[in-house]
Order: sequence, then C-alpha cells, then structure tokens
Amino acid sequence: MSETTDKKVHGIAAEYTSVDTLMDACRRVRDAGYTKTDAFAPFAVHGIDKALGIKPTKLPWIVLACGLTGTLTGLCMQIWMNGIDYPYIISGKPYISLPAFIPVAFELTILFASFGAFFGMWALNGLPKFSNPVFTDPRFDRVTDDRFFVYVDASDARYDRAGVEKLFSETGSEYITTVMEDDSPKKVPKFIITSWMVMVALSIIPLLIVLKMRVTNSSSPRFHIFYDMDFSPSKDAQQNTTLFADARAMRPDVPGTVARGQMDLNYQTGIDIDALAKIDGPRAAMLVRALDDAEAKADSAAKSDGAPKAAASPAPGVMDTTPWLGENPSELTAALLEKGQQQFGIYCSVCHGMNGGGNGLVNRRAQKILAGTWVPPSSLHQDSLYAGKYPDGKLFNTISNGIRKMPGYASQIKVEDRWAIVAYVRALQKSQNASIDLVPASKKKAIEKQQAAVQQKLKEQAEAEKKAAEESAAKAAKAESDKPSA
Repeated sequence: MSETTDKKVHGIAAEYTSVDTLMDACRRVRDAGYTKTDAFAPFAVHGIDKALGIKPTKLPWIVLACGLTGTLTGLCMQIWMNGIDYPYIISGKPYISLPAFIPVAFELTILFASFGAFFGMWALNGLPKFSNPVFTDPRFDRVTDDRFFVYVDASDARYDRAGVEKLFSETGSEYITTVMEDDSPKKVPKFIITSWMVMVALSIIPLLIVLKMRVTNSSSPRFHIFYDMDFSPSKDAQQNTTLFADARAMRPDVPGTVARGQMDLNYQTGIDIDALAKIDGPRAAMLVRALDDAEAKADSAAKSDGAPKAAASPAPGVMDTTPWLGENPSELTAALLEKGQQQFGIYCSVCHGMNGGGNGLVNRRAQKILAGTWVPPSSLHQDSLYAGKYPDGKLFNTISNGIRKMPGYASQIKVEDRWAIVAYVRALQKSQNASIDLVPASKKKAIEKQQAAVQQKLKEQAEAEKKAAEESAAKAAKAESDKPSA
C-alpha cells in the first residue's frame, strides 16, 4: 500500500487475480453504496456492469433524439425548398410528396444519429483525455494481461480512504494502492492544435471559391464536376436504341397506369363505362385495366376461333353496341368553343374544311391530282353525324382513335381540347340550320342589318352578272350579224 500527501488523491484501486474475486469485489463495492466506481479487466466480463451497479447509458436516447432531429430536418428542408420557396414538379408528383421525401430524410436520420452516437460517447466518457492518474502505477499495466482492478473515485459522496481500503482488504485483494495525481501534461499537444487549425483553414478555401464564383463573371468554360450528369446520354423520340428489344427510344405507357388526374374514364374514352360493364364486362375491364393491344388481340383471336363460324345473322358492330356518352361532359362556354375552333382549324380543317363541309385543302388537292386511293372526308353536316345519330362520345372516340383512313389524334390533341372540338363541331352543325329566332334579342337587330346588307350585296352582284352576260350576248350577236355573208 503506497501513501503520499504531496499530490492530490484521485481514488483507491485494488488488484485481483481472478474474475470471481473481481466480481465479488464489485458486488461488495456496489452494496456499500459507492457509485463513482470502475472496473478494469484484460477481457470483457459478462455481468460486470450489473455487479458494479452501473446504470444503463443515456447514449441510445441521445442517438434517438439526433435521429429524429435529422428526420425533421430532412422533411422540413424539402417541404420548404420544393413546396414553398421554389415549387417544382418532379415526375408528376405533387409539390409536397412525403414518399418522395423519404430517401433524403432517411439519409439525414442516419447522419445525425451517427453524429449523436460519436460525439455523445465522447461527452459521456469525458473524452478526449490525454492523461489518466490510474496509469501512474506500473502494476496497472498488467490489467491488459492477467490482472483485474476495481477503482473507487475520491469524488464519490461516500468516499472514505480508510473505509475503502478496509473494504478492499475484506474482498481478498493483495494489492491496494492510492491513485495519485498524474504528472503527465494535461494540455492538448500543440501539434494537434496546429493540425486542427490548418484543416479548418483548408476547409474554408472551397467555400471562398464558391462565393467568388457567385459574385464574379468568368470567360473560362464551366468546370463540370459531374460531367456524366451535365451531359447524360439521351435519345430523341424517333431515334433507335439498343437498350430495348423493339429498338424504340420512345417507350410506350406502362400497361395499367393512369396519369394523375385522369381517372375519369368516361371523360377519357367518351364511353359510359358503367353501362358498358353491364352489357360487356370483359371489354369494360379491359378498358379499366388498360390492357395492351397485343393481349386484347390475343383474346379476340381466341374468341373468334372458338365461335361458331356458321352464324347466320351478322352481329352488330362494336361501334353500334358501345354505350357512348350522349352529351359533352365539358361545361359549354365561349372559351371552350373558341378553343375548339382553334383546334379544329389546326387539325381538322385541312381535310374537312373550315366550315366542316368536307372540302378542305387536302381533299381539293387529292381531287386535282386524281388520287386513286383517296377517300374523301365526310361532311360534318350530313344527317348521320348529327348528335341524334352520332353521340358526342362517339365523335370524341373518332377524333381520338380515327376512322377509316383518318388517323387518331389522341397523341397530339389533349383530352380537354378534343372535347372542345366536339363542342365546336356541334356548333358548326347547328349553324347550318339556325334561324334568326335563335339569335339573342340584343344582337338580333345587328344580325338583321348585316343580313340585309349581305342580301343587297348578293342581289347587286347577281344583277351585275346578269347585265354583263346580256352585254356579252349582245356583243356576240352583233359580231355575228356584222360578218360578211359568203
């Protein structure tokens, strides 16, 4: 047992030669009410924390708090950036999309929890320590070999030097030592401080470079940190690619998917889906599930092979049995008709003509060159295309999917614009049989005045043409009479 009064006493340590004596000493120290204690062994001893009365560490709670802080930081950062400060639609998702925010929130959760575990452990253990008074005794070095030590700190509330030494003596320890002040330096070595300051200074350089770039202009080309992201390989819509078996760079829609906000199938197809489900369930299911064309054709072929070929009476066609929407689902407004007029002029008038009479520029050109395979477009004013015989949904379907040689325009014209065209076509048809009684009273006089002016102009043109014809005929007769007789 060593004693001295010149240095500060930090505590008392006792040496043991076996695990059993160590565990017994730990229990005695715990039962004696000491709390600021520690045990040292060359290997991990199961149950020593319970024997010494060590309470569970607070580190898990620190890690949990830091992890939750990281989660909230990630979510709040993305909500602010993507939903409030700079709203930006990514892949059709809403501005605030929690499922899309999970990856970043998860990463920050792990990062903050890791920091909490690392720095929390340092704080709870009082690290870093550059000296430990226990190391002043050379016999303590055997704690890494074949000896065990129990230590009672002098700052413990129940600490009494004589009492602790007596307790250790009763536990069978053959070596009890007083832990004195360590003579080794307690200050942080200067080279560590210097290295830390150099690292801090170096870490500021990239920040200063970024700040300089933000406030200055440069004639040099941009430095691409992620070159493959700035110049990622991509294909245009009509180009070929070796990535897919069909060599198409433009990929079709995934079967069964519906774009956000397009779940109204009646509006999308022009068909009353509920009515169709009652008369043709499989076909309605096919539309709802948006099966691909190949599967639909396969089913159709299988049904046709199994059907009796000797059926006498022809079955009505699909176009005749489909429950089309009878009325345009869009609200009929002046803006809708103007939109329909615009879209009709762009896509429809080249064949059907601006008035829908079926004599557009393409049709006139085909007739001029006597194109043998040309199928003249229908006049939209023929009786079979009026709303009573040709429902609005059917007309919408024709615009979307085409008919005979007319191609479908679903990929070129948006759904709402196709319904606008339907509304405008109905307006065109009504205009052919409209009477002056349909004109609002406020505009009736102006229309009648304009009508009278047009009729007067037409009358004058007819009289002028008649007069010109009579004069031409008179000149021809006079010229004939002035010819010398043979």
